[in-house]
Amino acid sequence: MTDLLSALGWDADWESTFASYADRGLVPARVGRVDRGRFEVLTGDETLLALGQIGAGTLIEQQPATGDWVALDTQPEGLVITDVLPRRTLIMRSSAGRRSEGQVMAANVDTVLIAVPLERETKLGQLERFLTVAWESGGQPLVVLTKADVADDIETAQLRVEEAAPGATVLALSAETGEGMEALRAALGTTTALLGQSGAGKSTLVNTLAGEEVMATQETRQDGKGRHTTTTRELIALPGGGVLIDTPGLRGIGVHDASDGVAQSFSDIEELAEACRFADCVHETEPGCAVRGAITDGHLTERRLLSYRKQLREVEWAGRRNDPAARAAHAKRWARMTQANKGLGQTKRSDRP
Repeated sequence: MTDLLSALGWDADWESTFASYADRGLVPARVGRVDRGRFEVLTGDETLLALGQIGAGTLIEQQPATGDWVALDTQPEGLVITDVLPRRTLIMRSSAGRRSEGQVMAANVDTVLIAVPLERETKLGQLERFLTVAWESGGQPLVVLTKADVADDIETAQLRVEEAAPGATVLALSAETGEGMEALRAALGTTTALLGQSGAGKSTLVNTLAGEEVMATQETRQDGKGRHTTTTRELIALPGGGVLIDTPGLRGIGVHDASDGVAQSFSDIEELAEACRFADCVHETEPGCAVRGAITDGHLTERRLLSYRKQLREVEWAGRRNDPAARAAHAKRWARMTQANKGLGQTKRSDRP
């Protein structure tokens, strides 16, 4: 059975990790799809439906997710997931609203493929957010510029993206014509998660990589906004080996407790900051600020610094939601600010960045 599982990413380390579960008579499988508390699990030679045996107090991010390796048991109510094996990597985004826990997008991914369409101007701030989530996951980001067959100036677009994605490989390709697809296949890992905004050509890309039509496709709307074609996360075995986890198209993505991801996504600014005269430099008007100097001489854009600051504020806010002491300290700062501003009008309190 383990030979069949190897096509899904099973290896000697997973085999060793599972030994204690095997001693209990449990069977390994990988979660291929999650749908309202029911799970499609892949055992290598078949796809089965299983229930999740989750305790009432279990956090959302600890529940089985697409890409997880799990232990299965046959119980009177049917096939049940009894355990989730420790994850190697985890792609998380912020949950909607004011909930403190994050939303799991995929687990045990070694490559995070970010699709960016060339048919319209790239939103660099949005791309930087995808990159932060990718870096924080522990996987390696790979940016693909899709729809190269309809792009006017691929070279300029790729240069702009490369400047916003230090440390990540950037490839331009067309799933329609096949241009760049071989380079992409060579860059994929054992498990790849595909992220991107709606209308980025993800479904066409999945079909091309899978060698068959496994995802429905739709034309991009006339206003440039994408149509949602993927509605859930799904694991797809690729013909050349390895698996791809497709995720629903997103028009935005929130970073969740991702301080390391921000540091890697903005490694150019972090490196510049090390050369600032003052260790606590906030890169505004301080003398000897290497970051402001880079903006002045054209090596860094003001837009990128603002994006960096925005993500740092969001990470700080997420940290406060999960840390009572940090929330209390933040409340005290607001109280002092309110007291200092008495008579100058009301101060509106907001915990959001």
